[in-house]
Amino acid sequence: MQAQFLRICRHALAFTVMLCAAFIGAGAQAAPYAAMVMDARNGEVIFARNHDTRLHPASLTKMMTLYVAFEAIKHGEVTLDTQFTVSARAAGTSCVCLGLRPGQRIALRYLIRAAALRSANDASVVIAEGISGSVEAFADRMTRTARAMGMSNTTFHNPHGLTQAGHLSSARDMTILGRQLYFDYPQYFNIFSRRSDDAGVATVPNTNRRFLDAYSGADGIKTGFTRAAGFNLTASARRGDKHIIATMFGGSSTAARNAHVAELLDIGFSRANARVATRAPATPAYQGRGAVAVAQAPAASRNGDEDTSAAAKTIRLQMAVRSSPRPAARPMRAPDPAVLLAVRESVDAVVSEIAAAQPPEPAPAPVAELAALAPQAVTDAPPARPESLAVADAPQTELDVALAAGFRLADPEFLDGSAAATDASPEADALTLTDASPIPEARPEGLADTVADIQMAGSDTAPAADTLIALAEAPLAPISGADEATDDPETLTWLGAEASFFDDGPEPIEDMTAHADLDIGAGAIPAAVQSGIILTSSTRNLETQAIAAAVEAQVDSQPQGAAPEIVPRLSTSDGGRLWGVSLGQFNSRAAAERSLITVKMAEANSLGNGVSRIRQTNGRFEAAFAGLTQTEAERACLRLQARSMDCAVAYP
Repeated sequence: MQAQFLRICRHALAFTVMLCAAFIGAGAQAAPYAAMVMDARNGEVIFARNHDTRLHPASLTKMMTLYVAFEAIKHGEVTLDTQFTVSARAAGTSCVCLGLRPGQRIALRYLIRAAALRSANDASVVIAEGISGSVEAFADRMTRTARAMGMSNTTFHNPHGLTQAGHLSSARDMTILGRQLYFDYPQYFNIFSRRSDDAGVATVPNTNRRFLDAYSGADGIKTGFTRAAGFNLTASARRGDKHIIATMFGGSSTAARNAHVAELLDIGFSRANARVATRAPATPAYQGRGAVAVAQAPAASRNGDEDTSAAAKTIRLQMAVRSSPRPAARPMRAPDPAVLLAVRESVDAVVSEIAAAQPPEPAPAPVAELAALAPQAVTDAPPARPESLAVADAPQTELDVALAAGFRLADPEFLDGSAAATDASPEADALTLTDASPIPEARPEGLADTVADIQMAGSDTAPAADTLIALAEAPLAPISGADEATDDPETLTWLGAEASFFDDGPEPIEDMTAHADLDIGAGAIPAAVQSGIILTSSTRNLETQAIAAAVEAQVDSQPQGAAPEIVPRLSTSDGGRLWGVSLGQFNSRAAAERSLITVKMAEANSLGNGVSRIRQTNGRFEAAFAGLTQTEAERACLRLQARSMDCAVAYP
């Protein structure tokens, strides 16, 4: 009896082992296979198997998690340095994990590295809660972004990819997502090819490093594994001008998955055309803050009827408030009247003490006392200037200043004409102003020569400043008789001014000639002549008057009614701003304007004085900056070329 019982137990144990083996084998084959190969340059499908079957994506989900994070950074929702707080839900997520603790704060850049390389589930939850506030809201945004991207077979319910009912995607959709990541955010795509990186709390390795090291040209992007999904991989590789993206679902192991994806990429490189125009996919509509969510109710439940042919009902949800009214002010409780009275009494007491401590102000002094204290020079008026002042009575200082100004002493006997009459030579025809002799019609010979020289040089030519100073400072000998007068025919006799050289004080020496009336006509000789002191000035000091006479002579020589000649001259006030910078030609005006704005923002300092212009030529639009100097144009073009921007200097 006992032996029979043991035999039954052995049969039951064997049956159990066989049943477990069958279940294990069935589990190994439970993950269905799907694959797709796409030319990333233009989106052409090269190979596909079960590519539209909805399967569990596993950690391939994190590609969309990272895409939404990059989108939030682009639109200013967050930055790479934004600190996110780890919640208890994130810290309790099933691992693979980064090892975050509840309440810990960590920057977004470290969370991105952990999710992309280590495939950390807790980091993905922190990203979702930090951007959208909750996992559910973030998963809904992921689904909306997938729809806008054309991923029609994908529905997300979490940001990490752990198996969950309804959380499904397809090989086609994951390939589309990988291509979209490459074109929309190339500045972040290099993260997927790093073998390891710093994640803030630890250095994390890349789960895809074996494939990156084994396949030539591989540059990413993401692995995934769950029991329901199997071993999944979306891979990207470049060889020459070809760029291939392949996705595989349902691998049996890491090695088998990597080997099969390598075969898929080889198929892509062998079948892809060598010369293909790159056509980047359209960036999906922004689904972040302020976006409109569109939901469709099932047709069967529309209005409670069962008409399956009826159109679906569209419900539009506004995710942002239309207005933000100013909040009401917080009510303020009035202070206690007793406190106000005490404060007022304290202030009055302090003011009274300060007033009592100050000394009394002195009474104002009478006006008479102030007048007595004033100096005598203030109340006394200055003496009146005499009507006439003889040169003989003038101070010696006035005479010295007059001599320094270019005048000379002349003998009174020379003024009565006797000395001039004794000499009949032409040189004796000195310009002498007396009561009996009128002003001669002709200019002195010396003055005429000076005018002729100026006219030959042109009316616009003025004598050099050094020449005028030399003429004014030339030594002149005093005249004592007729013989000395005839030695210098370039002599103009000054009869003296009716008033003093000085008013209330001495004037600068260069202004002394303003007091001499060099063009005085015949008339009474002032008392200065009778005193025996005559001041004369050489015509060499009258160079300026000669220039004016030459200009008048040239104007008089023009025909009657002839208009003066006007010589136009190009203005240089613009600093020669005839240069420009050309940014090239574009297919549309919008592209040209976008290029101008980009360059203007990048080089605001060097192109601050330029004028933006767009010119249409042969159906294309040329963007350029005009109104620059040559230096500004060349410097701006060099700076733009250093930024790898197209630029050419536009010559005038």
